[in-house]
Amino acid sequence: KKDDIKKNILAVTGMSNQAGTVDEIFSQFEVKLVDLSTGNYADNNIDPVSYDQRAASADPQMSINIDDKDDIASIGRRANYAPVYILKEGDAIKQVVLPVHGYGLWSTLYGFLALEGDFNTVRGLRFYEQAETPGLGGEVDNPKWRAQWAGKKIFDADGNVEIRVIRGHVEPNTANAEYKVDGLSGATLTSNGVTNLLQFWLGDQGFGPYLKKMHSELGK
Repeated sequence: KKDDIKKNILAVTGMSNQAGTVDEIFSQFEVKLVDLSTGNYADNNIDPVSYDQRAASADPQMSINIDDKDDIASIGRRANYAPVYILKEGDAIKQVVLPVHGYGLWSTLYGFLALEGDFNTVRGLRFYEQAETPGLGGEVDNPKWRAQWAGKKIFDADGNVEIRVIRGHVEPNTANAEYKVDGLSGATLTSNGVTNLLQFWLGDQGFGPYLKKMHSELGK
């Protein structure tokens, strides 16, 4: 399971084709825990590499209950901490990978969202666990659909989360196309689920405080 997670992180960051074993390539990443309530890196004795976010979310001592009005991803509880996988080039962050999850039509989708070093541009989105309908919602695994995410933007000029999956296709003249990805044909609820889980994890209840803090550091 750990190897599979590493492989998916390498895939979503475009590093799968590098020479070396999975462990050798993955060793380029620095793994840290983020305190989601503050957006700061966690100051505790928890090992970020072995930390199990899914198990933590089921532990009342390690998680919080999400109010229904805020639980757009339908996850019920959210762990207090979440890992981030940081790839640097010198002292500068080149990419950061965030774990994301939320409910689709039939299942909870678990995946990774890779962002460029501006903390606003998507490098890739990849789900490693889902049980949506094959040929419909299961098309979240289709390489052609996954390829559309590269280069999309998350936050608008006011810091609002705008990334979303729309109904139909994103055309060159589509308004605010930089925030939009084609919907999955015949799978509206799965498409909505992807939108909801991204907007949750990129918002104030998820990694939003961390991303905004990191983005503000770029100007200093």
